[in-house]
Amino acid sequence: KEPEDLEVIAQDIPLDIRYEDDAIMIVNKPAGMVVHPGFGNKTGTLINALAYILDDKEAHKGKRPWLVHRIDKNTSGLLVIAKTDEAMAHLSKQFKDHTIERTYLALAWGSFEPKQGTVESFIGRDEYDRKRFVVTEPSEDRGKHAVTHYKILEDFVYTSLVQCNLETGRTHQIRVHLKHLGHPIFSDEKYGGNRILKGVIFSKYKQFVDNCFSIMPRQGLHAKSLGFTHPTTKEWVQFDSELPHDMLTVLEKWRTAAATYGF
Repeated sequence: KEPEDLEVIAQDIPLDIRYEDDAIMIVNKPAGMVVHPGFGNKTGTLINALAYILDDKEAHKGKRPWLVHRIDKNTSGLLVIAKTDEAMAHLSKQFKDHTIERTYLALAWGSFEPKQGTVESFIGRDEYDRKRFVVTEPSEDRGKHAVTHYKILEDFVYTSLVQCNLETGRTHQIRVHLKHLGHPIFSDEKYGGNRILKGVIFSKYKQFVDNCFSIMPRQGLHAKSLGFTHPTTKEWVQFDSELPHDMLTVLEKWRTAAATYGF
């Protein structure tokens, strides 16, 4: 856990800002950017960039007036930032009440059956690796309730494009739930998706998959859309983002391969 009083260094880091008004900001975070500074990442984070852009003196005390939620370092996509205490309180309540709509796209290993469903479980830290999370039993008293709704958008037999809607927002939730289903996210090193899990034992297929890994050396997961009640206008707002280049390139390769080779 990061210390609350860690000094935040304001840095002029370019951000892909998709929307901004007096209360909120919508940022499309690239894969590879850490959201909040910690002992191992004091600079180069989203918060460092926000400290510079918003010029909020409280930021230099390590406070978090803007960060309503997070996404993993190697996950790309949309984040909502609160620019005022009122917006923070309003958005935090929506997250707590599970009324915010969050849609992710994931490239996962294998063909899903059924093609649509819900994963409901408890998620807690892996006792053998504190940086990983696992599905736990309620009786273990070490997990948090987690619900993910999924729908298969495209099936390439060996991989699938999956739409995931979060009802809760636990750390690594989609990554853990898809692994629990037997379909780790493609190229997800932490959860075993960075090796060939489905397919044929041919050198050309191995070269194809390794090429995909090299194009996208991070989990194939993107926070595509956010929907919520605006904290000031009280109107429903919706924001969407396109797939980043690395994930789109790999997806197109799987589409072409599936159409060409019939798998």
